Amino acid sequence: MPNGKPEKPMRAGDLVHLTTAASVQFLRPIFVRVIRELPERHTYDGWVWIEGYQLNAAGDAVARRELYVRRAGVRRQARPVAPSRPRRRVPVRVG
Repeated sequence: MPNGKPEKPMRAGDLVHLTTAASVQFLRPIFVRVIRELPERHTYDGWVWIEGYQLNAAGDAVARRELYVRRAGVRRQARPVAPSRPRRRVPVRVG
């Protein structure tokens, strides 16, 4: 609860960066695409369970994980901007 404001719950699709500020288990920081928070799991004040996909450097999901993190240590990242116009596909001749 930084500055006396309650943190917003994480929502499906949120991109978060987890470092040792979120938990000592993230000595090597990771990026996670959130599936959902798990509010039915009781935790200590300020901590939360989340379910999400761990991402590699290219942004591809490489593992589905359930993580116990300190909410104040979770760093939300900006969502990627959608391309301004769709990419044109070029047909390829086979054979």
